[in-house]
Amino acid sequence: MRRGLNVETARKTAEIIQKIGDVPAVAITDRERVLAFIGPGCDRHPAGKEIITFATKQVLATGELKIVQRKEDLQCPVKDCVCPLEGAVIAPLKLRGEVVGTVKLYRTDRDGPIPAAMVKLAVGIAQLLGMQMEMAELDLQAQLVTKAQLEALRAQINPHFLFNTLNTIIMFSRTDPETARRLLIRLASFFRHAFKQTGHFITLREELECINTYLELEKARFHEKLRVTQDIDRSLLDYQVPVLTLQPLVENAVKHGIMPKMGEGTVHVMIRRAGGEMYVEISDDGVGISPEILAHVFEPGFGSGSGVGLSNVNERLKSLFGPESALHIESKVNRGTRVYFKLPLIKGRTEEEDEGGVLSEAQGLNR
Repeated sequence: MRRGLNVETARKTAEIIQKIGDVPAVAITDRERVLAFIGPGCDRHPAGKEIITFATKQVLATGELKIVQRKEDLQCPVKDCVCPLEGAVIAPLKLRGEVVGTVKLYRTDRDGPIPAAMVKLAVGIAQLLGMQMEMAELDLQAQLVTKAQLEALRAQINPHFLFNTLNTIIMFSRTDPETARRLLIRLASFFRHAFKQTGHFITLREELECINTYLELEKARFHEKLRVTQDIDRSLLDYQVPVLTLQPLVENAVKHGIMPKMGEGTVHVMIRRAGGEMYVEISDDGVGISPEILAHVFEPGFGSGSGVGLSNVNERLKSLFGPESALHIESKVNRGTRVYFKLPLIKGRTEEEDEGGVLSEAQGLNR
């Protein structure tokens, strides 16, 4: 179950439960389907089919344990079959407090009420499986973050980006040594950010520093072709955001929106408070994305050759905060692209805001 709740893991888990629990039959479901059924039962309820018994639907709806003493109380709508199951204990499977499925222990006899030991076994197994699923999500999150960091080193700091930036610095070293020195400091800062071990989260202030570093290096190469505007709520600077989330979106806007465009282009970064959430929007007036490509941008690996793929950012956001924090993309060919999402407000460590900080620095990018 450390690999998540699916047909394969559910079947293996059900087999183990039946063996160690010495119960006639075991079933595991998600919120919609029977994932596994082991033991004697009705062939009308095979794995993969939708849940039809009302008793199971009740547990999914209420999140409460249900003890079914009689076959009739299972409230199965299938009538034209000979079912050997006479009762069950149906326990909800919960992940971070939300019901994601059920585990069901069945009996095939009518010898008195269901034993208390069977009830305790069902409750204990459900709690154990819930913990295993939560650990599986943590494992996945760790893998995604690691993958994002590795892709950042392979793609964002790739030879093309590094050599182009160094060539720009060499050019300025002959004509404007002070600018060359500043860009070298910026390049070192960008490397430090990518290599920094920060776990899942950093402050918005730190992520904006990385964005501004990347943008200054790119503006040194492309001069007036790239324009940057920012509208940032300063009260959000010390709140937490997932590491390597905003910067890849800005990089995609520059590389795939502005660089292929004839003439100048603008990338706009907007971060505002929206009720109890942080609203983030990265937009550009570049070449846009065709409907054919737009349909694939969230596929794993798509775009990974030019940055941390949108699918990676999207999956990490959903894994951390749920589907309501997924990326949204709107784009029109030759008009531009808009990427936006929302995050819950997570307060990080407080730092004193200095007037020469992130936002003042960002404003200097267009001078």
